[in-house]
Amino acid sequence: MLPDTLIDRVWLAIGLLGQLLFAGRFIWQWWASEKRGRSVVPVAFWYLSLSGGLILTAYAIYRQDVVFALGQASGLAVYGRNLQLIRRRLTTRRAKPAG
Repeated sequence: MLPDTLIDRVWLAIGLLGQLLFAGRFIWQWWASEKRGRSVVPVAFWYLSLSGGLILTAYAIYRQDVVFALGQASGLAVYGRNLQLIRRRLTTRRAKPAG
């Protein structure tokens, strides 16, 4: 069933974009692991998680789906915290003198 209004169609496109980003994180992670020959979680995984999660949370709020919104919003802190930890590690690594 297609949405009736232009606004609904735009929100449907936004929701699909969010889902694409969110699902794309697993494809990216799989590709990075295959490339290295071991299981890894690349930084892009967390950026895709955060961007997809934000978009899907906004879509869920628009749809007034409390369960969907809470499910997506709950992961945002985890994604953001992982990016914060990665940034801290990279900053610390750059600040250490060589040798």
